[in-house]
Amino acid sequence: MRFRTLWLSAALVLAGAPAAHLHAQPVASVQALASAEKAPLLDTLRDLVNIESGSKDPQGLAQLAALIRDRLAQLGGQAQLVRADEVYRMEDTPEQIGAMVHAEFKGQGSRKIMLIAHMDTVYLRGMLKEQPFRVDGDRAYGLGILDDKQGIALILHTVAMLNKLNFRDYGTLTVLINGDEEISSPASRSLITRLAADQDAVLSFEGGGEQGNLRLATSGIGSAYLSVEGRASHAGSAWSQGVNALTELSHQVLQLSDLTQPAKGLSLNWTVSQAGTNRNVIPAQASAQADARALRLADFDELQATLQRRVKQQRVPDAKVQLRFEIRRPPLEATTDSRALGARAVAVYGELGLPLKVLDVPTGGGTDAAFAAVKARGPVIEGLGLSGAGSHSNTAEYVKLDSIVPRLYLSTRLVMDVARGSSN
Repeated sequence: MRFRTLWLSAALVLAGAPAAHLHAQPVASVQALASAEKAPLLDTLRDLVNIESGSKDPQGLAQLAALIRDRLAQLGGQAQLVRADEVYRMEDTPEQIGAMVHAEFKGQGSRKIMLIAHMDTVYLRGMLKEQPFRVDGDRAYGLGILDDKQGIALILHTVAMLNKLNFRDYGTLTVLINGDEEISSPASRSLITRLAADQDAVLSFEGGGEQGNLRLATSGIGSAYLSVEGRASHAGSAWSQGVNALTELSHQVLQLSDLTQPAKGLSLNWTVSQAGTNRNVIPAQASAQADARALRLADFDELQATLQRRVKQQRVPDAKVQLRFEIRRPPLEATTDSRALGARAVAVYGELGLPLKVLDVPTGGGTDAAFAAVKARGPVIEGLGLSGAGSHSNTAEYVKLDSIVPRLYLSTRLVMDVARGSSN
C-alpha cells in the first residue's frame, strides 16, 4: 500500500488531473545518459542476436548465458550461472534446460528491486542466417530481438546507467535472466517466485508491443491431456471383442467441451487429437489435448476439479481414461500497488512529453512476471521492454530504435524511485 501513498500525485495523472501541474521536467543527467547509451545498447543487441539460443539449444544457451554473466560481473554484480533445484516437467519439457544467470548488486539503501528477462527464443539453430541482425531506418531486425533479447540489453544498460550516476540507494538490485521462458519456464519458475517474494518491486522487460504499453495483468495458460486405453481387435470380424478408445475419447471430448465461461475470462478448447493405427483395427489408444486460459488462479483450480469429476462418466465401461492438467503459467493479476507503480511510470514518461498506456486487464499470452507475482509483496510490472512487433516470426521481428532512449530513461528512473521510496 505504500506505493499508493508515496505516488499519489502520479496516480492523479491517470485520474485526469491537469497535466500542467503534475508533469515535471526530465532529470537532465538521466536523460543525457540514456541518449549516450543508445549506440552501445545497439551494439549489445547485435551481440545477443548473433548467438542463437533456442529453448532446446543447450550449446547456444550456454554461450549466451556466459556472455551475460560476464557483462553483469563487469558492471560490479556478483554474477553466476544457476541450475534449478527442481523442474516442473510438462509434456514438452526437454531433458536438458539452460542455466539461469543470477546477479546481485549491493547498495547502501534498504529496498530490494528485481529485473527479469529471458534469453531463449522459439527459433531453431541455423535460422539466424535467414534474418541476421540489421538496422533498417528506425528499426533493428533479428531473431529474438524483441522476444526477448532487447529486454536483456535494456537491463544491462540500465545497470550501466545507474553505475555512471553513482546511484546506490537501493539495498539490493537483483537481475535474473532465464533460458526456458518459451517452454513455460519449467526450471526457472520456482526460483523466480522465491526471489520475487522478497522484493519491493519486480520489473519485467518483455517487449511493450508496437505502442509501448505496460501491462499489469496477463492471462494464465494451462493444458489438459486426455488419454484413453482400450483393446484392439479386427474391426470387421471381431469388433465386439475390442474396446474402442476412439469412441470413448469422442464421448469425453464432447462432455468436456462446454466449460468455457467468457464472462470470467475462462476458456477450454480441445485442439489436438490422435487415435488408431489402421482402418480395419478397433483403436486401442486415443488421446487429445486442450488449451486453457484463465484470469484468476482460482478458476484453474475449479476447472481442474470439474474435469476430473466429469471424466468418471464413461460411455465405454472397459476403457481406461486418464486426464492430466498442467498450469503452464499462472495469470498475472493487477494489484493496488502495481497500479500505483504503473501510474508512476506514466508520470516519468510524461517528463519526456510522451504518453504511456498501462493495461490492467489481460491482453494475451502469459509471461514470467506471473511467476514473480505469485508470492510477491511488492508490485510487478510487465512490458518495460522496447516497442516493436513480429515476435516468433523468422522474417520480420524488430524493435523500434526511437523507443530506446525513453525506455532506458523509464527503467532507470523507476529503479531510482522505488529505491528511494518516493516520486522525487
